[in-house]
Amino acid sequence: MPAEPSLDDLRRYALARTLFTPTTLLGAIQRLGFVQADPIRAPARAQDLTLRHRVKDYRVGDLERRYESLAIDEDCLINYGFLPREHLALMHPRQAARHWDAENERKAADILAFVHERGAVHPREVEAHFAHGRVKNYWGGSSNASTHLLDGMHYRGLLRVRRRDSGTRVYEAVAHPPLDDSPEGGARRAAALIDLVVRKYAPLPAASLTYLVRLLGYGAPHLAAQKQAALRLAREQLASCRLDGTIWYWPADEKPRSRRHTVDERLRLLAPFDPVVWDRRRFELLWGWRYKFEAYTPPAKRQFGYYALPMLWRGHVIGWANVSAREGRLESVFGYAAGSAPGGAAFRSALDEELQRMEQFFAAR
Repeated sequence: MPAEPSLDDLRRYALARTLFTPTTLLGAIQRLGFVQADPIRAPARAQDLTLRHRVKDYRVGDLERRYESLAIDEDCLINYGFLPREHLALMHPRQAARHWDAENERKAADILAFVHERGAVHPREVEAHFAHGRVKNYWGGSSNASTHLLDGMHYRGLLRVRRRDSGTRVYEAVAHPPLDDSPEGGARRAAALIDLVVRKYAPLPAASLTYLVRLLGYGAPHLAAQKQAALRLAREQLASCRLDGTIWYWPADEKPRSRRHTVDERLRLLAPFDPVVWDRRRFELLWGWRYKFEAYTPPAKRQFGYYALPMLWRGHVIGWANVSAREGRLESVFGYAAGSAPGGAAFRSALDEELQRMEQFFAAR
């Protein structure tokens, strides 16, 4: 019987499977399966910070600039982001947990006819034509009612994002292929969704696997019962081990102890939502300290900073950086889990090289 992987094996495996050799933009998104989006730019959006480690010669904004030419979509999975178009068939037509009343159904039908007529619409065009007014938003403030309706239509699969104009979604109508809504079809889609997130975030502690399946309720709320059944089956079919009381899961066709999972000398500053650090439970188990995303924490209570980028070097996340771009130059402030920076020229050289790569990442094409 093969030996169980050690925690060091799991660390190397977690890094090797997601920090693959940089490839094309579409190839990287297909390999990742999903790229989480975030609007904060500190110093760049999370999707750009994630892709720069995995796409050859990636520059800030390349995803938005090239979006229309790629077979990808902005949509929901465990949260909002970008995913290969073929994954949409696992979730659409999506049945929202909150049903519209007759008035919203009528308004949505009118907007859809308007979009079909125009081909692609900016929210300003919809508001100018229909004058829907304002509605109370999720945070208790007020939002443009037309934008709110467009968001709902996008979520329900009536619209897709065709492109963005200065960051604002421009929508077009979309028709999804016929859905196999049989019990067997639902079970297959639920199993495929669980496989997708496991392959993105493995190796996973048992509690994180359960949490991810719960988050899939955002992308596929109508598959709740099927996902629970698929989760029970996944626990039986995935490879697993127990380390220090924690059960870990990973795809059965992968080998965490493989000698191919080598650690390089490159230092990387990662996005707060990068697959390496996204799961805070896994992060603490693998790297031995607790990282927190503090953009919404009051400044006086922050330990790491507004938008701390975890610092990966030699197979360990050893600290963090807060980086800002001012007048074409990067300004950086660093912190370290051990209290101080590693000594020696190798670390200083690796950090300098990463900051040079970031400068290139911000350079105009």
